[in-house]
Amino acid sequence: MQIALTLVSPDPDAAQQALAVLAPALAGCHARVKEPRPLGPVALDLLVEADAVAPVRAAAEAVLSDRAVDVCVQPWNGRRKRLLIADMDSTIIGCECIDELADFAGVKDQVSEITERAMRGELDFEAALRERVAMLKGLPLADLQRAYDERVRLNRGARILVRTMTANGAKAFLVSGGFSFFTSRVAQAAGFQADRANTLIEAGDSLAGTVGEPILGREAKLAALNEEAAALGLDLAETLAVGDGANDLAMIGAAGLGVAYRAKPIVAAQADAKVDHADLTALLHFQGYAVSDFVTD
Repeated sequence: MQIALTLVSPDPDAAQQALAVLAPALAGCHARVKEPRPLGPVALDLLVEADAVAPVRAAAEAVLSDRAVDVCVQPWNGRRKRLLIADMDSTIIGCECIDELADFAGVKDQVSEITERAMRGELDFEAALRERVAMLKGLPLADLQRAYDERVRLNRGARILVRTMTANGAKAFLVSGGFSFFTSRVAQAAGFQADRANTLIEAGDSLAGTVGEPILGREAKLAALNEEAAALGLDLAETLAVGDGANDLAMIGAAGLGVAYRAKPIVAAQADAKVDHADLTALLHFQGYAVSDFVTD
């Protein structure tokens, strides 16, 4: 079968240098490498002929584990996806919004510890969310906008990823275990066509310390993937999901290409590909997009 092996690195020389060690490793699993195709200054695409994806992926990841190179191995056909489902906190943006709200409430250390454990899969997500939101009771609503303005920034490549995929006919959906106050604004800033998240309950001009039910967690993210794919008449093989925490595992596992971005170990171990070094445009290179294809406006 024909397999796409894509190398992406922030170091312009790293992807090219990786070929020297990659070729013999692939030969060891009876894979034949075709001529590499540059996708840009920091990305290379290889057409590989082999019997199966799994041995090629294992060989490539093993030999490149100590290099600043992100690797994606997948079937060549069908790699351009028609639906993007993306997590928000620490994936599309560089922070956890609930931790930033907690900072304004003076309880960031306590909340951040719970957030970290929940994202590692050590705590029940829904119970952990209720516990953290309870600590925000009495926080002025004005601090939500202040947190967005002062703390929330798109991760590098986020807007290019979304704009390029949608310009090529895909739908981009932002789905978060965080809060709709932030997803609505981040979706607009990045170019997502829809968003789904939890709702913070208000009490006058401050937070009530509760969250709307049912809570959007792991299964709800998977449901969003399935529902959006069905609405578009897509097979799940035509979808891409990206996230960093344990509540992203179900959608990452179900998507045609599931990507772990700067992810917790439990997520990185189960995803089809990881992005630990490059920015979010790596997800475009994984689909075969060259830099010249990027929509940057």
